[in-house]
Amino acid sequence: MTTIIIAIFLLGYAAVAFENVIKINKTATALLLGMFCWTTYMLYAADAAAAEVIKEQMAHHFTEIAEILFFLIAAMTIVELVDAHEGFNVITKHITTQKAKNLLWVIVTITFFMSAVLDNLTTAIVMVSLLRKLVSDREKRLIYACVVIIAANAGGAWSPIGDVSTTLLWTKGQVSTLTLMLTTFLPSLVSVIIPTIYFSFQMKGDLPKRKMILQEEESSSSSFEGLLMFCMGVGTLVFIPIFKTLTGYQPYVGAMLGLGIIWAVSERLHYNKRDEDRRMLSVAHALTKVDTVSVLFFMGILLSIACLEATGILESFAAIINSKVADLDIVVVSVGLISAIIDNASLVKAMQGMYPLAAHPIDSKMWEFLAYCAGTGGSIFIIGSAAGVAVMGMEKVESGWFLKKISLITLVGYLAGAATYLLIYSLMNG
Repeated sequence: MTTIIIAIFLLGYAAVAFENVIKINKTATALLLGMFCWTTYMLYAADAAAAEVIKEQMAHHFTEIAEILFFLIAAMTIVELVDAHEGFNVITKHITTQKAKNLLWVIVTITFFMSAVLDNLTTAIVMVSLLRKLVSDREKRLIYACVVIIAANAGGAWSPIGDVSTTLLWTKGQVSTLTLMLTTFLPSLVSVIIPTIYFSFQMKGDLPKRKMILQEEESSSSSFEGLLMFCMGVGTLVFIPIFKTLTGYQPYVGAMLGLGIIWAVSERLHYNKRDEDRRMLSVAHALTKVDTVSVLFFMGILLSIACLEATGILESFAAIINSKVADLDIVVVSVGLISAIIDNASLVKAMQGMYPLAAHPIDSKMWEFLAYCAGTGGSIFIIGSAAGVAVMGMEKVESGWFLKKISLITLVGYLAGAATYLLIYSLMNG
């Protein structure tokens, strides 16, 4: 049975990786992968009692996965609602510099901190949309866009809500909010500063003067409404970790509470507007813009990993790794490198199944280091992160060009950040 499930998993993951070749959307493949794994597991049940145990295992794992997905949906809806009110113009309209080098540092700084509050995918999309209005030179804009990928992933790595991988670790109780932020902030910062310094030497002179139009069409939302929704949206997302700490509830509860509050405020804010204007500024419309395809992809991948965990395959794999590789730090760094090609959320989920909390309790070195490595390693290659894939589609970045121009310096930044974490840990625990 285990051989068949492993074969299904490997074939399914290969199909996900080569979706452009087989012409099947990776989300469809991921859903089939998850269902085939669990179906195979059930078909090999010895008797009715064993079948009941498998049903209970699936229900347990599906509940955990659903909590993560509801959190993502709520958080993404809040972000889309802010965007519908053009709330992000509160930040972007203040970017006035014409110097190419200065703009690079401004973009990196905003992206790094914004992705920690929102998420790396949304932040990357917002910042690249802004770059299209600021930078007309395509060659320079590609450099800016690729640095946005690096900064967005690095920013998401030190926040429990900035990346799916850190959210997985946070919701499963392997890292706490404050400790994660304190231990991974500096390594994440190092991983983005090194590439930024390198590319800043390529950004010489001033950008062509160009009138930046942030509102090309007449907006149904006023400046006050945009500012209000921006403050409420960011405040709600920041409050989620605080709510979890105060109540002990899982993050999706705080996210749903925040969505309900901002939903009620938006309804009251626009009750006297035209139906068409009110519809465009509603949560119902924001929900249509949420990337549900990605949510379903995560569900399929997480279900397949959960099956590997339930069958004991991950535990056996962990035992093999531990017997072959004595240093767990090497394993974690390797996970980050692999995440340049394979989705980091699935790798983190696999690590969670391989190494239980009993052996590695909350805020252990491995979980903190994994948060950094899985979060930033995806920047090494453009298909290694959701932010990278989004930017690749928006700016038509060729993977070969990225590998030649960006990957090496990103790898240097990744390894430097990893070394920074290990040095800090050694100094604090030596």
